[in-house]
Amino acid sequence: MNDLQYREHCLSLLTSFAKLMEQQSERTSSDDPLRELASEFQLLVSGTDLYDSGPPLVARLFSSCPHLAPSFPRELLWFIGGECLHQMADEEMAMFEKLDDMRTEAQDRGELFDYHEAHANLLKLQ
Repeated sequence: MNDLQYREHCLSLLTSFAKLMEQQSERTSSDDPLRELASEFQLLVSGTDLYDSGPPLVARLFSSCPHLAPSFPRELLWFIGGECLHQMADEEMAMFEKLDDMRTEAQDRGELFDYHEAHANLLKLQ
C-alpha cells in the first residue's frame, strides 16, 4: 500500500462512517443536532478540507455523541491528526507511527506493503 492507496483507504473509512452517521440521524427528529453533525461529515467526505475541518468535527462527535465515538475508526484519528490525537492512547499513536514507518520503508524499497496484515500483526503484539 503506497501513500495514495493509504489515503484512499482512509477516505473509504470516512465515507463508511459518514453513512453510519446519516443512518443514525434518520432515526432522530429534524431538529436533532445529530442531523447537522451527520451532514457535516458528508461535507467532509465530499471535499471539505479534511485536515482543517476534520479535527474540530471529530471533537464535536466525541463530546456531543459519545455513544457514537466507539464506531469512529481509530485509524482515522491518526490520519486526520490535530486534535484527534488527544483521543488516542500513547500506545496507539506509537503503533500507527510504526505502521507509517513500515509503509514508507517498503515504498522506498519498491516493495508492496500489506497494511492490513501489518496492522493485525502489530495488534497481536500489544
